[in-house]
Amino acid sequence: MQVFETTPKQWGNSLGITIPKEVVDKEHLSTGKTVRVLVVADRQNELRKVFGSLKLKMPTQKAMEEIDRGYYD
Repeated sequence: MQVFETTPKQWGNSLGITIPKEVVDKEHLSTGKTVRVLVVADRQNELRKVFGSLKLKMPTQKAMEEIDRGYYD
């Protein structure tokens, strides 16, 4: 899994993003190959408002591990 930031650009009626060459090479991406995209808008101020307000029934580390497993299933 690679993490990078990019700015969407208008492509017709849609928005498109470019994947950096380093990521393409490292992940062996090619035309027609399916990729999974997780979109997280840059909303730091909103995240700060809710940080710590969620009451989890499990330790944070365990929740993060479950989230990570979901990315690879």
